This record gives sequence, C-alpha cells and structure tokens, in this order.
Amino acid sequence: MAAVAEHVSRVSVFSVVAAALLWSACPQNKGNVKTNADPWANSPRLEYPAAKRGTVVDTLHGVQVADPYRWLEDPDAPDSRAWIEANNTLTFGWLDQVASRPAIRKQLEKLWNYERYGVPVCKGDYCFYSKNNGLQNQDVFYAAKRSGNGIDWDNPQVLLDPNTLSDDGTTSVKSYSVSRDGTKLAYGISRGGSDWVEFRVRDVVTGKDNSDVLSWVKFSGASWDAKGQGFYYSRYDAPKDTSKKLQSANYFHKLYYHRLGTRQADDVLVYERKDHKEWGFGGHATDDGKFLVISVWKGTHPENNLFYKELGRKDAKAVELLSGFEASYSFVGNEGRTFYVVTDKDAPRKKLVAIDLDNPAPDKWKTLIAQQPEPIEQVRLVGDRFVVVYLKDARSMVRIHTLDGKVESEIALPALGSAWGFSGKRSDKETYFAFSSFTFPTTVYRYDFGTSKTEVFKRPSVGLDPDAYVVKQVFYTSKDGTKVPMFIAHKKGLKLDGNRPTYLYGYGGFNISLTPFYSTANRVWMELGGVYAMPNLRGGGEYGEEWHKAGIKLDKQNVFDDFIAAAEWLESNNYTSPKRLGIGGGSNGGLLVGACMTQRPDLFGAAVPMVGVLDMLRFHKFTIGWAWTSDYGSAENADEFKALMAYSPYHNVKKGERYPATLVMTGDHDDRVVPAHSFKFGAALQRAQGGKAPVLVRIETRAGHGAGKPTKMIIDGVADRLSFLVRALDVQVPASFGK
Repeated sequence: MAAVAEHVSRVSVFSVVAAALLWSACPQNKGNVKTNADPWANSPRLEYPAAKRGTVVDTLHGVQVADPYRWLEDPDAPDSRAWIEANNTLTFGWLDQVASRPAIRKQLEKLWNYERYGVPVCKGDYCFYSKNNGLQNQDVFYAAKRSGNGIDWDNPQVLLDPNTLSDDGTTSVKSYSVSRDGTKLAYGISRGGSDWVEFRVRDVVTGKDNSDVLSWVKFSGASWDAKGQGFYYSRYDAPKDTSKKLQSANYFHKLYYHRLGTRQADDVLVYERKDHKEWGFGGHATDDGKFLVISVWKGTHPENNLFYKELGRKDAKAVELLSGFEASYSFVGNEGRTFYVVTDKDAPRKKLVAIDLDNPAPDKWKTLIAQQPEPIEQVRLVGDRFVVVYLKDARSMVRIHTLDGKVESEIALPALGSAWGFSGKRSDKETYFAFSSFTFPTTVYRYDFGTSKTEVFKRPSVGLDPDAYVVKQVFYTSKDGTKVPMFIAHKKGLKLDGNRPTYLYGYGGFNISLTPFYSTANRVWMELGGVYAMPNLRGGGEYGEEWHKAGIKLDKQNVFDDFIAAAEWLESNNYTSPKRLGIGGGSNGGLLVGACMTQRPDLFGAAVPMVGVLDMLRFHKFTIGWAWTSDYGSAENADEFKALMAYSPYHNVKKGERYPATLVMTGDHDDRVVPAHSFKFGAALQRAQGGKAPVLVRIETRAGHGAGKPTKMIIDGVADRLSFLVRALDVQVPASFGK
C-alpha cells in the first residue's frame, strides 16, 4: 500500500492561467441552435499539469496492468501536493473566466437562504430537532421543553451549535443520540469531513459538555442504556500510523459500552470477532432495557446477522439468533421475548415477521406483513402501530398497520416524492415525518394516531410555484430489454426541440434508492432552462433485492447500460442532443459517470464524476474500500478481475480519444473514497484527451466524502459545477440571475 515516489514537474502558474485566459477569449455559440459541430474546435488545447508516468506494473491473473500514477495515492507527498496545487490553479483559473459564474453563485445563495428543519424526536421533557437559518454552515440542534400546555416550540434552547466548533465550518456533527429520559445528548463530531468521529456528551439542562471524550469511532451511532448511565458504540483500534489515518484499511470493528464519567480506556468490550476481521457491529438496547440487539454487518452486503445479549443476566453470552449472512435482518422492536424483524429471507421485497426467542426456527416465524408488490423501505414501531414506508416505482407510499399486521390507514402524501422519519416510542400518540419532492421543499409534518390526521409542523418558504414546473416519470427500455423508470423535471412551457441542456444524474448501487427530492442546485439548473433527469438504475433498491443483484459484480455492466439507455432515450425523444447532455454522479455514481464516459464518449457533452470510485483494481486496499467487494467483486478473483478490468474508468482511458468536457471533483480529506481515485483518473484523462474539450480536476481542501460539508463550501462547489456545465453545454444565463 506504500505510495510509489515519482518526480512530477511543477507547472508554471502563469502558463496555466494564460492557457485558461486564452481559451476564454474564444467565441461561444449563441442560442439553442442545434449543431453537430465540435463546440471546442476553435479553442486552444489546455496545457495540463505535468504528471510523470511511473513504471509500476502489477501482474494480476497473468495479465500485466500498468499503474503509471501510483504515486498519486499519497495525497500528502510533495509531488502530489504540487500536482494538486497546479490542477486547482488551472481549474479555478478556467472557472474564473466563466462570465456568469458570479451571478450563478449569487442566485444559489439567494435561493439557499431559507429555514430548514429536521424531524423532531421527543424524549423525556424535551423535543429535539435541527434547524438551519439558511446560510449557516452547519445545522444547529435545539431542545423545546414540554409544559402543561404542550411543547414550547416558540422558545427552544440552543442545545448544540456546531458552527462554534471551527472557524471555517468544517467541523460537523455526524451522529447524535438522546438518552431515554431526555437529559443527555451523545454526539459525534467529524473534522474536515472525515469518517473518523469523536464522541462527546452534553447535559441537556445545563447545555455543557461533561468530561467524556471517545476517540477512533467510525461507522457507529450511540445507543443509551435504559437508565441513561452510559451507551453502546463501535470503534476501531487507533491506527498504528496516525499520519495514514485517511488511507489505511479498517478492520476488526469492536462493540463497547461506555459508562458516563469514566475513561475510554475503561470501556467494556461487549463483542468482537478476532476470527472475522471484516465484521462490523452495531449495538441497540431495546426500549424495555432487557436486550442488546447486535447487528453484524460485513462490508456493504445487504445480508447481515442478528445476535442478542440478555442485559439482565450476569455474564450472558451473545446468542447468534440469525447467522450465516443468508438474508438481511432489521430489528424493529420487541414484545418481551418476541422480536419484530424486517427481512428479505424468501421475500426479496421484504416482509415483517415476529420471532419467538425461545423457538426461533424460521418455520416458526409469524408473518405479520407479507411481501407486497411494493418493496418495504422502512418500518417503525411507534404509537402501538407499525408505520411502514413502501416504494412504489421509486416514490414513497406510507401505510399504518396494526400490531397484527392489518392495514389501518394510509397517509396521503402531497405529491410524487419521498417520506421519512416516523420516530418515537411505542406509547407515543403522535409522530413526525418529512416529505420532499423535486418542486416541493422538505416539509415536516405531525401525524396523530388517534385521529389519523396529518398537519404541517414546519413548511419552508422558498418562493417556488410547483405549477410552474413539469415533473413526470417515464419508463424506457435498457439494452437487454429491462424496463427502467426515470424521473424528469423542467420548467413548464419549455420547448423540447431536441437541443435542451440536460443534466442526467444517477447512482445505481449498494441497494440505495434514488427517490424524488428538493434541491436548490437542481432548481437553479431548471431556472437556467435545463432539464433534470434521474433514472432508477439496476444496482439500487427501488424494486427490492432482485433489482439490486441485477447490477452487481459480474452484472455491473447492466448499470452502465441502463444509464446509457437513459441518455439515448432523452436524445431520441427530443429532449436533448449529445453536445448538450451532461452527466453527473457521486461516489458509486462517480464510477457510473467514469465508466459511461469512457465507454460512450460520443454520447455526452459534459461529465462530472464526483468523489468517484475510479480505480476498480485497487479500491479495496484503502480505508473501508474492502467493504465494497459485495457490489463490485474483487480483482483478487479471476472472473471478477476480468469484469472489473473491462469497465474500470482509470484502466479504460484511451490515448487520443475525444472525451467530453470533464470536471473531476474530489476532496483531499475523503477517507471514504480516497482522492487517489480522482487524481489518477484525472491525470490519465488529461494525458489521453484527443480533443480540445477541457479536462479539469477540482480538489476541495479540508473536505471529505460530502457529509458534514459546510454550506458555504457546498454552494461554492455547486456554483462551480453549474458554471462548468453552463460553458460546456452552452447555456445562456438569464440577466435576472443574482439580482
């Protein structure tokens, strides 16, 4: 895993900026005149930062694979820092010449500046929620006190303001958990966007932290015990070389119990598996305080194990209730020794079952909610009912079931969109949830179980008229005949002349579903006259586990075929043309963009791979990358190596190919998908580019994979992405922008 030290020449800042300035002086096409001409034909070729090609060659299953930019795997090496600095100089110099960029940023900032609320969670004497006034870098956490007249929402106390934790807003709260009596808050802070979290504990009444500080926590929440004396959490051992904490692989997760007021060194090790280095653990104490439920995960496999310990029994051992990684199991709640569990065992779209701990054989399970045509996305046990969120063609549908599984009612949602939340205790009389859609900003609702009525709790004012937009869902045919849904949104009255600037966004992996959501960035894109399209590719969870498995490992190419087919559908149905079609995606979606632009460079006018997995032969060697082999497979397996090699973006860049204008975006503190992926792909693409379309690499410093990024940094990034698309797709910016 050691980086190969190679020399890279430093690029003259003046020559880079000069090239950008020369490019910007070239004439641009005006209007929406459809043309097959190369829009970059009259532009000078950019001078890219020199990146010496190393001589590293790996032999994998008898195949020699060159890795000339291996040295970029060490982001802190002097040569890498020089390359990063030179690329940022080129990229920001290029973006500075987009005349409409300041107006685009002003428009984003203006529309971003509205109050946003999180879904309240009520415990003890308080209800807790997050709020952002509009342009605050981080959401602020509040506590509203209960009184004889109800909840005093008008005079909440500021419980935790992450904006005070760092000057630049890059310290964020990654997770938080309130004790059951509502008196204590355990919260995990992340610095610079890292997945590493430090837990602290705050007294709700005084608003002050106590002495508890827990380090080296990752992929963990905090689950309080019944008496609020401590909580369960998971961590890794401290890295042997802390200077490599953002690159080193993470193995041997451990589950601990921390008692308040004690040192972390004295925490009780609850569960570990020295024989399974890849296993991870999440501990959840049941509401009745009788059990600790241990969810055992292995990478990103949807399948998991479910164990438990009886907390009232001294020296009780963990019982392997559901083992073998045969299916997915999600604990919902319990009634004494009966566990309510959502599973996809013999039900790829999931079902809810009751398991008797004294007779847990699968043939003794009681099915409460059978598998439906619509996959189950979430089940909550609250208000003595099961609140179930289903997915119907990638949009939410919410039903209330009685404890015996019968449908009691359905919550009417205001539009085609996404619903989430529904937290609370079994004894609660109400619950809160959020709803969002493409033209419907996230609104928080209160649901009353007694009356089955829904009322608005917090609705933001964003000055948007949903009737001024078109939102629809279409179904198109992929390469192998599979029908794939796609959402399309744009301003009403837009002339579909086959030449509209269009942004096609996708993900397609890890059983994650893309559902309709409100985005200021997408709203601004539509205000620019653009079409926003979001297909629900295989590999996601929109239609259950079968849909997911149809897009993994040896079938991963199906995901790319689905995305390419979406682009072809948009072009054949008179929405856009190749020169005016931009594609984007982040993380696994960055892989999607990288694979599709290298397979079909003729199909797109612009590409924006963000924090992407782009070297498919070495992703498993860094941080938590090994966990992704459940979806991708591994280069250490001969058959999977062949499939990975066939689409790995970094390894399929061809010298002399005319690639679309590309903006590679990453963060130098990303310890989820290490920035080496973007660095190596960007360097290879810059060297190979046979056309004059720009290949730019934008590297955010003090930023990670995306979660917890401060608002200012997010707006800056979106402004740069939109400015890039505006130039690359020849979009005319209205004079009213930013006014």
